[in-house]
Amino acid sequence: MREFPDYFADAEQSFDDARFVIFGVPYDSTSSFRFGSRLAPAEIRKASWNFESFDIFTSIDLSEIPIHDLGNLEVEDKSVLEMVQEVERVSERIIRKGKFPIALGGEHSISIGVVESLKDAFILVLDAHLDFRERYEDNPYSHACTIRRITDRVGVDNVLAVGIRSAGRDELDDARREGLRFMTSRDLRKEGAEGVMDRISGDKVYISLDFDVIDPSFAPGVSTPEPFGLRPDEVIEIIKGLSDRICGFDLVEVCPAYDTGITSVLAAKIVRMVISEVWKNKYMG
Repeated sequence: MREFPDYFADAEQSFDDARFVIFGVPYDSTSSFRFGSRLAPAEIRKASWNFESFDIFTSIDLSEIPIHDLGNLEVEDKSVLEMVQEVERVSERIIRKGKFPIALGGEHSISIGVVESLKDAFILVLDAHLDFRERYEDNPYSHACTIRRITDRVGVDNVLAVGIRSAGRDELDDARREGLRFMTSRDLRKEGAEGVMDRISGDKVYISLDFDVIDPSFAPGVSTPEPFGLRPDEVIEIIKGLSDRICGFDLVEVCPAYDTGITSVLAAKIVRMVISEVWKNKYMG
């Protein structure tokens, strides 16, 4: 493969001039099946250079959008709580400056830090797993506790999990008792993206995309693959339907060592499509 710059393709603007700010969080210390998602930010950036800057579906050229790549946060040797706090600090700075944050994980626990920095946003989590344990391996900030920690921050009424097809029995009982709203992958097949829109309120929506929500036939290189998942086009239809309301985005749990690079390519393409759709429908009006 040719050598390319180590930043995300078309992210050529300075921080001050950018509307979208990408940053990587190379962290996977609580992973419970496959390790290696800490390598994903670099691989997703590398894959991003595969694509034309012009998006034929939106007629948007990403080279004309003000995007900045902040690089990776130095968190690999930190505790998970320290990592979450660092992600929160950086996210707060990005949001305070009126910019759109895009975080590249890393494991799903990085999302807790971004959500901690948000105000009055509805949180949509696309995930194969319920992630509603109070603690996992005695760690309340494990990737298996992410949705539970998010509900602690914003309230259970402001969270929707979509694509769910795996949970522990006690975890599922707890989620139902607490009132967590979720759609299984079968629910989504029956109702489509419209079913997601019907369950979301407010004019600010943050999307956390755990890549294992996508079926392993499309995205085999993830930390905890789960069959019978979503197709990439189903994910994009949800993003398109919310694109005028999205206030931030993260993409987590890509594990590059477990495929030939196709998962990182798909991840990079989805990041580019998020930027294109949000730019067209939110910022261009």
